[in-house]
Amino acid sequence: MNAHNKISILACLALMPLAFVRAQSPQPVEPPAPGAPREFRLPQPTKVQLDNGLRATLVEYGSLPKVTVQLVVRSGELNGGDRTGLAGFTGELMQEGTQQHSASEIADLAAALGGQVSVNVNLDTTTIAGDVLAENAPQLIALIGEIARMPALPEAETERIRSDLLRSLGVAKSQAQSQAREAFVRQVYGAEHPYGRLFPTQVQLASYSAADARAFHAGNFGAQRSHLYVAGKFAPAAVSAAIEAAFGAWQKGPEVLLDVPPTAAKRAVVLLDRPGAPQSTLILGLPVVDPSNSNYVPLQVMNALLGGSFGSRITANIREDKGYTYSPRSELANNYKVATWAELADVTSEHTADSVAEILAEIARLKAQPPPAAELQGIKNYMSGAFVLGNSERGSIVGVLRYMDLHGLGDDYLNTYLARVAAVTPEEVSRLAAEYLPADDLTLVVVGDLATVKQQLAGLDWIDESDLN
Repeated sequence: MNAHNKISILACLALMPLAFVRAQSPQPVEPPAPGAPREFRLPQPTKVQLDNGLRATLVEYGSLPKVTVQLVVRSGELNGGDRTGLAGFTGELMQEGTQQHSASEIADLAAALGGQVSVNVNLDTTTIAGDVLAENAPQLIALIGEIARMPALPEAETERIRSDLLRSLGVAKSQAQSQAREAFVRQVYGAEHPYGRLFPTQVQLASYSAADARAFHAGNFGAQRSHLYVAGKFAPAAVSAAIEAAFGAWQKGPEVLLDVPPTAAKRAVVLLDRPGAPQSTLILGLPVVDPSNSNYVPLQVMNALLGGSFGSRITANIREDKGYTYSPRSELANNYKVATWAELADVTSEHTADSVAEILAEIARLKAQPPPAAELQGIKNYMSGAFVLGNSERGSIVGVLRYMDLHGLGDDYLNTYLARVAAVTPEEVSRLAAEYLPADDLTLVVVGDLATVKQQLAGLDWIDESDLN
């Protein structure tokens, strides 16, 4: 067909009556009902414990010829006490080589194994992790052991690392979301506890030295605080031998530090000014039970229905219906033996109080009346599908195994999770909202243009005049 004929046919189509075109359009049909969620079964892990106290969990998983190895040391910002940021500084310095290999040599060794290694620090742990080709699992375990046991912590790199961390701190502290989170955790856990201090000060960061990092490492790293996870395709005998070779001579070190902050839900309003800001950042939440509590999985279902999924009630209200925000969400965040529930949203400034009112109204509605069975089933199907999909990779499996061990959830947690989600009833969701989300005990953090926001908030029944002073 030549170009002239093509143009002629297109022109004829364009001149056809609209009724004809409509007649050819497919009629809308109801989408098929969602299928039953897939079951999830994890192969039985092999558990090892060395004489020095180091534990290891090995699970053969997946079909790709790859393996993930993570060494989790119960040493994080919690262990730094009032020296906030020292654990993170030490973790950065640990990536600058060992007593046997420079940082560039470590990177080359990892690349030769088909992957890379990293060091990450959070409140409770330091993790040294890598993902490589399956046959190289023993060599990766040896490399991770070397980084954990014998980091160089070189003085020559401290100035650069301090500068990088100070620059990152300045960026984070300038963001409304970070300011709101910092205020929220301080309110929940108190500024005296490491869980309640999100950021170090610039003075603190600038003061840390290689000697400080060495002292922190010597006092907080050791075998009995450590757990090695291996997931993927590997030769079990070779991996077990590699674990003994890499960690068998490691000093036992200190016992795990247990320092759980006392928490009590109490009403509070924290207002932080960002003059001229076109939007307000909101956090509305409180402490709840931690993952070791039998109510935690049902609480996850309640959270997903209320605000923790794209199809949640709060999202449908203040995003889809009202248009106050683009991406609201609620979340359950946890550390060892503590957890919080919170709704987070960046809302237009002129609708700050409206957004708070709608969030409170959705909480009240869920307390007053159990959700329809069909709505709850949709949420449970979503959670079940996300769980199966999220645990389809080696790294995800290690993440869940770590979570189970940190919170003492038992060996059957993974294989029974879907059944526990499925067992949650509408009445239970409503009861949990009433039990764990009392309006009089919520903490509200608002970061925004207070000249605009205060006047709005004054009109809410939930707000007292003293909250705005």
